Amino acid sequence: MASITSLGIGSGLDINSIVTQLVALEREPLKQMQTDASTLQTKVSSYGKIQSLFSAVQDASNKLSGSALWTQVSAKSADTTAMAVTATGAAATGSYAVSVQALATSQSVVSGARFANTTDLVGSGTLNVELGAWDTGRTAFTAKAGATPLAITVTATDTLGTLRDKINAAGAGVSASIVTDASGSRLAIRSSDTGLENGFRITAADDDGGNTDAAGLSRFAYDPTTGAAQMLHSQAGANALATINGIEVTSATNVLSGAVDGLTIQLGKVTTGPVDVSVSSDTDAINKAITDFAKAYSDLSTYLGDQTKYDAASKTGGPLQGDSTATGLQGRLRSVLNSPSGASASFPRLSDLGLELQRNGTLQVNQTKVTAALSNLKETKKAFSNYDTLDATNNGFAKRYALLATSILGADGAITTRTEGLRKQITNNTENQARLNDRVDLYQQRLVQQYSAMDANMSKLNALSSYVTQQLAGLTSSSSSK
Repeated sequence: MASITSLGIGSGLDINSIVTQLVALEREPLKQMQTDASTLQTKVSSYGKIQSLFSAVQDASNKLSGSALWTQVSAKSADTTAMAVTATGAAATGSYAVSVQALATSQSVVSGARFANTTDLVGSGTLNVELGAWDTGRTAFTAKAGATPLAITVTATDTLGTLRDKINAAGAGVSASIVTDASGSRLAIRSSDTGLENGFRITAADDDGGNTDAAGLSRFAYDPTTGAAQMLHSQAGANALATINGIEVTSATNVLSGAVDGLTIQLGKVTTGPVDVSVSSDTDAINKAITDFAKAYSDLSTYLGDQTKYDAASKTGGPLQGDSTATGLQGRLRSVLNSPSGASASFPRLSDLGLELQRNGTLQVNQTKVTAALSNLKETKKAFSNYDTLDATNNGFAKRYALLATSILGADGAITTRTEGLRKQITNNTENQARLNDRVDLYQQRLVQQYSAMDANMSKLNALSSYVTQQLAGLTSSSSSK
């Protein structure tokens, strides 16, 4: 509102106050518009929260009505130090007797030569590393299919430390380390991977001309078939050996995967006898899914109740009190809950499955009933997830809520439609406020113009009155002097 600073000078009236009060009266409807806008915005926010909570119900319902949950299995080992087990849906339920005769190992060798310091020179030439399998007496070596021998160039300035680093950087399928004790430092080399076929041999092309002696670079050769064995053998590369239900299985690693469909067994130690491994339906996951659904439903029901209730003590209502869409959503939630299902004769009501409706509208999990229901997994699955395209009364409870949520959250659903309607009201309200402000501004301008004209006329009249008074006073004075 434009400021008024000069009105009333001619008339002596407090015209500025008069105009200000008249404009304020004209602008009074704006307060209600602003209150209405705040109320509408609060309702939009409330529906945004309802949408989020319905989405949570939808997610929980989809999980309970989907096939993945009901085919999920869990595996347990009677001795987790001997073997740890995991299972996927492909694993058949049942039990397996697993014995471990040997763990997979990697080949290891260590240099016979000892060095005073890791900075000692090691000679020069080329070390050739080749992966493959040794026979039992290490008299024959069979190269690994698909593996390519790798040459490592060693210069005259290389030390024990830099040789280790070159071997580790080469990516030859072996790793090197330096072991130091009271007698000095030695180079240890081992296969990067376990298994019989991941053994190795090392040959040297020593610049000193002796490729198998105990001098120069040949000190790091290991090939018993040629007599080049200055590196001492400390462990052979070997496969893991186990039996599953009496059937022998081998593996290059200590992980048995594929021996039993859907079952992975991580071997930890050799056993003295069979260890029981059981595979069963993952009722823990189903139990959690049921609990999650109850929480999602309860959160939504509680929020809807808070938004639509009337508090007699404070004489205030929730933001959505009397909102037909919100109360309609409450009714639809309860309708599904209270309608029996023909999906399972064993569990016709949701309470039979352990989900019990409370007086405050929430769902409470009766764990005793849930556990009992899960002992009849086939019927429990139908009670939650069955889908009958011809007769909706035969749909499982989770399927019903999944379909309800999809309908409500859709582009033409109740929440979307109501939210769009509220936003249109907010837009109209904003436009009405702008129009009212424009009208008040024009009203103020008219008042200023009218009172300015009146003030000017009053100023002229006051001047004329003063002139007439002066003239009369003059005439009176002249008459008296005669």
